[in-house]
Formats: sequence, C-alpha cells, structure tokens
Amino acid sequence: MESLDRAITGLITLVPPLLLVLAGWQMWNHELHWRDIAILLAMYVPVGLGVTVGFHRLLTHRSFKTSPALRGLLAVLGTMSVEGPVISWVADHRKHHAYSDRFGDPHSPHVDHGGGWRGALRGLGHAHVGWLFDHTQRGSRERFAPDLLADPVVAFVDKTFVLWSLVGLAIPFALGALIGGTLDAGLEGMLWGGAVRILILHHVTYSINSLCHFFGRRRFATDDHSRNLRWLAPFSLGEAWHNNHHAFPTSAFHGIGRDELDISGLVIAGLERAGLVWDVQRVGAARQAAKAV
Repeated sequence: MESLDRAITGLITLVPPLLLVLAGWQMWNHELHWRDIAILLAMYVPVGLGVTVGFHRLLTHRSFKTSPALRGLLAVLGTMSVEGPVISWVADHRKHHAYSDRFGDPHSPHVDHGGGWRGALRGLGHAHVGWLFDHTQRGSRERFAPDLLADPVVAFVDKTFVLWSLVGLAIPFALGALIGGTLDAGLEGMLWGGAVRILILHHVTYSINSLCHFFGRRRFATDDHSRNLRWLAPFSLGEAWHNNHHAFPTSAFHGIGRDELDISGLVIAGLERAGLVWDVQRVGAARQAAKAV
C-alpha cells in the first residue's frame, strides 16, 4: 500500500510540471486566450478555498460549524486540489501541530537536516515536497482524525478521492469547450484550469510548510519557527499568516491585523452573515496581547 501511495504521490507531483512545459509551448506558439486565464482563476479560487476554509480551518481545526451539505461541498472542492484524500490531509496537519518543528513533525525544515546552508536547503526541500515521499512521520488517520473517519459525509468524500480529482479536470474542460466552442478549447481549458491550477496551488500550499517556517515575521511567541510571509498571503488566500495561525490554531481568521489580507477569513465572515456557518472562533485583543512578541 505504501508503494502505491508513493507512486500516486509521484504521479500527481511530477505530472503538473511536465504539463506546464506544454502550457509554455502553447504560449510560445499560439495566442494565450483570456478564457484560459478566466478558467484558471475560476478553478483556483473555489478549489483553494476548499483547502483553506474546508480542509484546514473547518475539518482540521474546527474553527467554525456548518451543515453536512456545506461540509461535504468544501471537502469535495478541497479534494479537487489533488493534495491527497481529505482525512489523510487532516491527519498529517494535526500531527504537524502536535509536533511542530520537533521530531515527529511530518514536514519541518528544521529537524535532522544538518547545519549551514546545505542543511537549510535540505530542510526546505524536505518541507516543500520531500516529505510527501517519506511516510515514516505521516499522521495516522486512526489516531489524528477519528472524528472524520466517523463522519459519513467526509468519509464518503475521502473514499471517492479519485472521482473528485477527475471532476476537477472535467469542469475546466467543459468550461473551455462551452466558451470556446471546440474540442481544442476544452483541452486548453483543462490544461490551464486543471494542470496549471493544480501545479500553482500545490506549490503555494507546500510553501506554507517550507517558506513559512523559515522566512518572514514573527508577531507572536510560539514553540516553533512559524512566520508570517506577507507576499504569499494573497496567493494562499490568507494561509501565509502562519505565525498568527500557530499562535491561535482554532481561530477562523489567520489575518488578524488591519493590514493582513485574509481572503479565506472574509469568506467565512460572509458565510456567517448569511447564516451558513456558526460558532466562528475569534481571538480577542487580550489573548493577542498576552502572546505578542
């Protein structure tokens, strides 16, 4: 089973960069259509929110509550990112918080990688993609996510991972064919809204594990190396306020300063106003002051 997992991981990690070469060839030899960029954005934002709002803030940290229908929708959207089955994703991330930047953390850039610049590069490489191929420290689903194994909605989405990953490719194909009116337009839509979107979202997500534990500012005192990386915040839909998150893991809002853009937090606030989510966790000024550096 582990060999199969590694083969699948390798496939979904290596294929999008290869298809990016195809995208570059297309741009070099043909006009890049605005519809392709529109399809890329139309897929990137909701699928990215499936990861940030669904996988991370709802299912991993339970920072708000919602209905089974919306919980299932967010889990499906997150699964379209092709970052692995939802319960495995959650188990790994909960273990990361339990052992953050200590032995047992699935993707710390600071543990057992040696010193100097070579050790730093090895650590960053491990935290970015290397850990995906090293299953020795992955989170046990039974230990770290028993609540989700018992959740029929999330368990169903987890078991149908391949289906939703394929749907995430079929939708941009359909959009391209519908807008462009040809099979070629559909394939171009799938290239940009599928492969290129997967590649960008993968490496933005991986950058939270690597860059946000190495570079940036620390607003709050934590027992790890988490940092806020401002330039990455818009692309990560607010996840790059990582030191804020490690200081207050159950907060639904990672951007907690006036100038800290948190698109995922804005979406959660909008859903709360619409009555679609409730029991939204917030961090008061007193708690922030107590942990401020």
